[in-house]
Amino acid sequence: MDVQLKRGLLEICVLAAIKNEESYGYKIIKDMKPYAELSESTLYTILKRLEAADMLTVRTAEHGGRLRKYYRITDLGRKRIEDFEGEWKEIMAIYRFVTREDNKYE
Repeated sequence: MDVQLKRGLLEICVLAAIKNEESYGYKIIKDMKPYAELSESTLYTILKRLEAADMLTVRTAEHGGRLRKYYRITDLGRKRIEDFEGEWKEIMAIYRFVTREDNKYE
């Protein structure tokens, strides 16, 4: 898969993983596992990029004697998911075009 396309899809998946409630790194990976494999290093790179783009906020809290970062989606992050839903319709139309069966040679 094209690296840029995959990067964009993973960013949307991370936003979707936190759209209903704040979450932390391990839980995000666990929630995404049935849909996409994601390493910790890739996740934290994506989280930093989304934070820099103001699509999520971060808070730190103690959990089990250790500090844990919790991520929450922002309005801009929610807008990005909405935009993706519109883009996905176009992507699926392109997919249907590419995978259509051509019967003109029968």
